[in-house]
Amino acid sequence: MDRKKRNRIIIFFVFAVLIAIPIFTQDTAIRIIGIVLALLYVGLIVFFRDGNKDNDIFLEPKNIDEDIAYKSGSAHHDGDSSFTVIKPQSSIDTDPAETSPLVTQPQERVIIKPPDMKEKYEEIVNEQLPEEITYDGQFAFVLEKILNILKDAYNAHTAIFFWYIKKSKKISVEKFISSAASEISMRKFDVENDVLSKIVQTAEPEVLYAIPQTAEKDVIRYYDSPQGIKSFIGVPLFYEKNLIGLLALDSQRSDAFSIDSVFHLGKAVRLITLMISIFEQKFSEFISQKRLAALLTFLKPLEDFENEKDLISSMSTSMENLLKWDAFAFVYYNPFKKKFETEKVINKTSLKFIGENLEVDLEGTLVGKCIVTANPVKIDDTSMTEHKRFSKVEDLSFDGSFLAIPLSFNNQIFGVLCFESLKKNSYSKSDVEFLKNSTYFLAFVLHSLSNQSVYKSLIAMDIETPALNAATFRSRMETELYKAKELRIPNSVAVIKIDEFLEQESLFDNNLFNNVLTSVADLIYEEMSAFTLFGRLSERTFAVHFFGASSQDVFIWSEKLRVKIARKTVPVTARQTTFTVSIGVASCTDKNNYDAVMHDANLALQKALDNGGNKVQKV
Repeated sequence: MDRKKRNRIIIFFVFAVLIAIPIFTQDTAIRIIGIVLALLYVGLIVFFRDGNKDNDIFLEPKNIDEDIAYKSGSAHHDGDSSFTVIKPQSSIDTDPAETSPLVTQPQERVIIKPPDMKEKYEEIVNEQLPEEITYDGQFAFVLEKILNILKDAYNAHTAIFFWYIKKSKKISVEKFISSAASEISMRKFDVENDVLSKIVQTAEPEVLYAIPQTAEKDVIRYYDSPQGIKSFIGVPLFYEKNLIGLLALDSQRSDAFSIDSVFHLGKAVRLITLMISIFEQKFSEFISQKRLAALLTFLKPLEDFENEKDLISSMSTSMENLLKWDAFAFVYYNPFKKKFETEKVINKTSLKFIGENLEVDLEGTLVGKCIVTANPVKIDDTSMTEHKRFSKVEDLSFDGSFLAIPLSFNNQIFGVLCFESLKKNSYSKSDVEFLKNSTYFLAFVLHSLSNQSVYKSLIAMDIETPALNAATFRSRMETELYKAKELRIPNSVAVIKIDEFLEQESLFDNNLFNNVLTSVADLIYEEMSAFTLFGRLSERTFAVHFFGASSQDVFIWSEKLRVKIARKTVPVTARQTTFTVSIGVASCTDKNNYDAVMHDANLALQKALDNGGNKVQKV
């Protein structure tokens, strides 16, 4: 097998391996890399194949045969002779001195393989992507490889790729491979009269030869200092019929590029546009998956949210995947205070930002405008004019983009999602529409939870037990304390807590707490009279206020209750078991401060718990 056939087989084998990678691999990132490398591989084959066709000089067989026939004297005729066809011979003996200069004698090439050729090749083809690389990073990684190949193919001084930002009319450096990397200017360039600007304005390729040294700085602006550039080539990059980028090469040789180079670079540009299309599609799918996961974090634990504060506290994790931001604030309408306040604030930067519990001014602020009009507010550049976001007296040092999305349900605003980014033009219209539509259910959840909070505030009784809820018990007890002090009647309070029963919980399959809670509450309620108040302070804690009873009387009552509860059996599955309580007693005589009285009772309760529980202690 000759060398050319062997090389073709190797090329086909490598291409088959690259095609097999996305087919047999489950990882999305590796699939993308395999597809891009396959496209790059095909593009390079076509690129170098066309280059060889342009540079090689071929001889036509007709001319060669005629020349050989003429010099060898093997073809002649006269007027009397007939026409004779001379067939080409397999071997012709010619004098080397008489051989045509266009016909060269083939010489056997000797290829010396370096000992580390295999290791270097494997290092190149098996180069790993950096860890935790984003889709932007993956694109930059592949783009860097393309620029490296172009630079080596043309022996260029620099191969560089620019983005063209149409909205701001700026040219921005994305990636480059250069022999003078430290001299590349990373700033954004305005469209003026240099060669890059001309490509943008005309949307046509440009080739420059023999650039004068005095004109280099004005013509080529992406260097901080002159590099002795003699020739330049640049081509525009189009995506969906819009100019979005530039690909450029320069050289210190005046004849480095030709018109054919424009067409060769066009193939590289087409490869880059294919990459952009693939990465954009995959990135859109990736963003959609992240946003869906963020929305599901709201939906999955909805049954665990007891009030709106639980929902708001879990909001920061979900907002991370919905949108990119440097500062986030959630403005919530407090139905009890009847005003909008910042309920949740997260600042990822060291810049000054607002704090929580800040009242929002409805007039003269961006958030106020969002609340009043019930429409999103988007500012692409907050540094252009002075904008008050939340309050007229705020002092913020954020400059960039701002976005406010109202949470509206049934023509009512329950909150506002506020995003700040240090990057200008960070939020698009599609982002606004997505957030506006996807957060509708969040407004519904806030509507439900806030209504529940209002309803609970209007209910005096605890939902699970026959006791008063904590707020009602406090209000009633403060009234009883005032009466007792004015009438100089003794009164006391007992705080009752169900002891922990972790050992019992581990013995059975189901949770015992609901059964125990109901049994203990019913036993306490059976001991109530017309002169007592019974309330539930927390999940395991109850309180009983006694009007006209001394602390000693309440202590005796508490001891009887403790024994009664300890002897009460609670049915659990097929078995029955007992549970205990600890009680703290405090006197309320001549006292009208609810917090002080409950503090004394809790001290007594804590002393009972410290002694092992199932005890009664008195202050």
